[in-house]
Amino acid sequence: MATIYHKVGIKASPEAIYQALTTDKGLSGWWTSATEGAGDVRSIIDFKFNDAVVQFRVKELIKNKKVVWKHLGEMPPEWAETEISFGFEVTDEQVLVHMKHSNWQDQTPFYAHCNLKWAVFLLSLKDLLEKGQGQPFPNDVQIDHC
Repeated sequence: MATIYHKVGIKASPEAIYQALTTDKGLSGWWTSATEGAGDVRSIIDFKFNDAVVQFRVKELIKNKKVVWKHLGEMPPEWAETEISFGFEVTDEQVLVHMKHSNWQDQTPFYAHCNLKWAVFLLSLKDLLEKGQGQPFPNDVQIDHC
């Protein structure tokens, strides 16, 4: 099993970061602009990327501290049984967000693509919270020419 792991420092309150990770408006501001279904534990979130819908069930929420999603559905197949977690580490200067996308079966070229894209989207989250504007899909930073 493989895990993608990133850490980003954000100058925002834990409450603001939590809202960006647990509401449709927040998620639409940094990951994909077409997001629906965010809510309490067991909610199913639909993240739309053009014609593809990626689904996650909210597995765990610890207010202003931790968010965990479990992948559902068939898109993309490499994400089957994976989980995404966001943990908060509060310091005097910032909140460090520890993001993990765990339970990958193998480190494939798609794994490498997702690893870099997660970094792009975490910087989008940082921009949303620090500058008021993220770069969610389809206006995200492109990492290849396909």
